[in-house]
Amino acid sequence: MAAKPRIVIVGAGNLGTALAVSLQSTGYKIELLMTRSRGASLRNAQKLARQIGAHASAGPPQTMHAEVVWFCVPDGEIARAARGLAAKIEWKGKIALHSSGALTSDELDRLRRRGAAVASVHPLMTFVRGSQPSLAGVPFAVEGDGIAVRVARRMVREMGGQSFPIHKSDKAAYHAWGTFASPLFAALLAATERVALLAGVKPEEARRRMIPILLQTLANYAAFGAAGAFSGPIVRGDVDTVKRHLRVLRGAPAARRVYSTLARIALLYLPVKRKRSLKRVLDSSQNLGA
Repeated sequence: MAAKPRIVIVGAGNLGTALAVSLQSTGYKIELLMTRSRGASLRNAQKLARQIGAHASAGPPQTMHAEVVWFCVPDGEIARAARGLAAKIEWKGKIALHSSGALTSDELDRLRRRGAAVASVHPLMTFVRGSQPSLAGVPFAVEGDGIAVRVARRMVREMGGQSFPIHKSDKAAYHAWGTFASPLFAALLAATERVALLAGVKPEEARRRMIPILLQTLANYAAFGAAGAFSGPIVRGDVDTVKRHLRVLRGAPAARRVYSTLARIALLYLPVKRKRSLKRVLDSSQNLGA
């Protein structure tokens, strides 16, 4: 395979866009951005194609020279997209990749049977509309056929990322880990904004005021781990303050349940004083609705 194989990206959403830009910036030729429809998806792909010097289409071209086809579509569409392209492209000698965190390379088994080497290549990063994160330093979980894994690892390395192997049986747990690290963290921040309302602070202002403490907490976590970054009344075993929190959080029941759950996790995994007393308070508040 060429030192820098030509690439087709199927799907030009947030992830596909970030990959296309990163690959193109490191010298890879993006031959085609392929979408599933001719509506907004195709218009977005055409805009990106102009940016990176590629073509865009709502289906496969009559001839395709790319050696790598990278599927960047939602999990539920990977196998279907592969089936749709199986008979339309000559797959012998090609590499097919997908970027699901939860699903294995076997989602591309239809293409494997037609001669492609396949792999799953998932970046442990968040991709949202309006943001285009760099992939430099990002870890990628990789598993699949030997040659596809080797090609994927080289591409990741040249984008500045860091690949690591993962067993197929571990992918669901791996993806749950990533979900805790970003989407559920965002959910926690949404609950935090509801608590700010109890203190008379509107969500927009709460978000602005929380940024310094959030950034410092992440810096502490990076430097000292979870135990070293843990502070506040729970680590001190301040039972009376925890009681006050639980009382005032009656005004935000969902956030109160989050507080109680996270406090129990702290008792399990973090250095906390007066654990038994705190556990009694949490148990009492749960049992009595106190």
